Amino acid sequence: MHTEPNTINNITFDDFKAEVINDYTIAVTSRECSLLGRREVLTGKAKFGIFGDGKEVPQLAWAKAFKNGDFRSGYYRDQTFMMAIGELTIDQFFAGLYAHPSIEADPMSAGRQMGGHFGTHSLDKDGNWKNLTKQKNSSADISPTAGQMPRLLGLAQASKIYRNVKGIDATKFSVNGDEVAWGTIGNASTSEGLFFETINAAGVLQVPMVISIWDDEYGISVHAKHQTTKENISEILKGFQRDDKHKGYEILKVNGWDYVALMETYQQASKIAREEHVPVMIHVVELTQPQGHSTSGSHERYKSPERLTWEAEHDCILKMRQWMVSNNIADEETLDSIDKNIKKQVREGKKRAWDAYLKPIKQEQNEVIDILTKLASSSPNKVFLTKLANDLSAIKEPIRKDVFSSARKALRYVISEESAEKTTLQNWINTNLDRVQPKYSSHLYSETKHSVLNIKEVEPTYDDNAEEVDGRLILRDNFDAIFSNYPETLVFGEDSGNIGDVNQGLEGLQKKYGELRVADAGIREATIIGQGIGMAMRGLRPIAEIQYLDYLMYALQIISDDLATLYYRTLGKQKAPLIIRTRGHRLEGIWHSGSQMGGILHLMRGVNILVPRNMVKAAGFYNTLLESDEPALIVECLNGYRLKEKMPNNLGQLKTPVGVVETVKEGADITLVSYGSTLRIVEDVAKELLEVGVDAEVIDLQSLLPLDINHDIVKSVKKTNRLMVIDEDVPGGASAYILNEILNTQGAYQYLDSQPKTLTAKAHRPAYGTDGDYFSKPSSEDIFEAVYNVMHEVNPSSYPKIR
Repeated sequence: MHTEPNTINNITFDDFKAEVINDYTIAVTSRECSLLGRREVLTGKAKFGIFGDGKEVPQLAWAKAFKNGDFRSGYYRDQTFMMAIGELTIDQFFAGLYAHPSIEADPMSAGRQMGGHFGTHSLDKDGNWKNLTKQKNSSADISPTAGQMPRLLGLAQASKIYRNVKGIDATKFSVNGDEVAWGTIGNASTSEGLFFETINAAGVLQVPMVISIWDDEYGISVHAKHQTTKENISEILKGFQRDDKHKGYEILKVNGWDYVALMETYQQASKIAREEHVPVMIHVVELTQPQGHSTSGSHERYKSPERLTWEAEHDCILKMRQWMVSNNIADEETLDSIDKNIKKQVREGKKRAWDAYLKPIKQEQNEVIDILTKLASSSPNKVFLTKLANDLSAIKEPIRKDVFSSARKALRYVISEESAEKTTLQNWINTNLDRVQPKYSSHLYSETKHSVLNIKEVEPTYDDNAEEVDGRLILRDNFDAIFSNYPETLVFGEDSGNIGDVNQGLEGLQKKYGELRVADAGIREATIIGQGIGMAMRGLRPIAEIQYLDYLMYALQIISDDLATLYYRTLGKQKAPLIIRTRGHRLEGIWHSGSQMGGILHLMRGVNILVPRNMVKAAGFYNTLLESDEPALIVECLNGYRLKEKMPNNLGQLKTPVGVVETVKEGADITLVSYGSTLRIVEDVAKELLEVGVDAEVIDLQSLLPLDINHDIVKSVKKTNRLMVIDEDVPGGASAYILNEILNTQGAYQYLDSQPKTLTAKAHRPAYGTDGDYFSKPSSEDIFEAVYNVMHEVNPSSYPKIR
């Protein structure tokens, strides 16, 4: 169905007709998929549907301007475009609708996302980069409205970096930065802050980004008058229009049913963005949404009869058809024949996709029915087992839940029985759960040789007369080594460039490496992360700096919904090894209390969370991550930049292992577990505890995700028989997660002689100042007394009560 567009101006009329007819064929195919897809949801075969009907013709024009190496960052209406560039077939469309858990059947996400979410494969089977310049690329979609915008910024900025920074091996990623990043968004979603933040940032950065705004005047059931000032997004953004004196956008507006005007508009936008590196906004108006927002409701409920009549008359495919007939490109009979043939093709493709989805499940169903039937024949509970088998057999179109639920329930009836048939059932369940579960759970983190867990530790080494320096200098010199060794690395954030970050860990590096590699950014955390995601998806190694841990909150949705799920939602076919740099721990005041760790841990699964206690450890983490293909957050200790540390002589080479704890003090009486700045307080307290006869073992977690992959903490607890987790997060936050890992994952509960304890901050955020910190977060006195009280419970005579 897909053909490369003929861009030669002097093509024959017959060639032109053939190309237009091919476009019409794609548009009608996409529409038929939408119509039949909606029916599949309503019949129960698919769970939910959201389709691209009404947007077909503008997406044809977009596809013709889209070149190899370009990237799409869109939303769930872009199916026609994906068909037009040859990356979505009828069978694949329906496989996605049915959530077929196979990357071959559903190359977009292997059933992990609902239909309408599109992506291409940037990585080969071994997790290595494919040549992205030789293919048309789509970054993997997410559902949250406007969530695609920050990433779009980074995809566009990568072209600017590749065009202007020398020394990068761009072979697989760019041809002189000529690639355009194309974004799409619905008109209602332009109300989101992420849209405005991205639009502003792209105008400042002047990157080759083209954003298409599909405007059908509604956001679900809510009219534009409730969404947008003046009911017109391009009107209110006129101030972004570039002129002779000011850089900005080129803003274009076009009717979504006008085939010729759309073709001209998209070619113009492509030329401007590609050649000049100027962002372009295309406001595509007078669009329709023939079936309403989704399968969850009907648009007849909220559109007036007049609007529905207008939509029927201005349907973009109908208007294209009328234009084709009036210009002698095709007659009604020819187009009717095309329509009829396409309906047949879509029905056949739908059936193939459904049969392919159902086939392995039917096989599992038959296997379980056979096992249950044999088990029933030898069991006193025959009547119950026979009913399970019959009920399962009666399901003509089963899902896996039906099969596995029946098999597992059957075991309840034979708990006290012993038979070969029971063993067969147990083996079937265990074997098939092991086989099937990864279809839904794998690839949260890298499963390639580039996994961060495969990077071996390289300990820091020191000269005999190693100087003790401020910790920030260790970071600075390590970053210097990184930027020297890895030309594809760059860092950006608030105050990161000119002054070398607020703590001068990047001091002097902008002057040395230039404003594109060590860059200042505006106060816009979500798009700072978005820059990093997009550039990392195109082969660069960005370090996105969020000035303080608390400010991560402004970007948490993008990290959680986009970055953390990327590898998972593409079954390992796309990656964004972004490093997020921030600083926190023991911060003071309500807005700088740094007590979000519990939330971060639960919202950022899929991202490594690293909490080094000093700058040598932090430097080692940066070096480790740059050899891996995984994203990570590094939380540097804010109060550690001025603390003295020995300067290693192997900066750039030393590596801190991820997921490995360090025992910083051995002891026999109790295991104390902490991290970051609080760990340093625990170390001091451990010395004080020796004065009262308590010998504590102190363990630095170093990383929270993953946590203690070697299960060294349980080995410590097995020796000391007591455990305390000390954390500056709120009660039930990170400490609860850590305790769960130690007790349940590692099984340390069986070695405890005392109740495991957590010592956390208070539930509120600290009042401002040192006293606020002292009375809100664990102080040295709090830790001392808490540990001592555990020992008092063990042996009151040896450890009399303190207070």
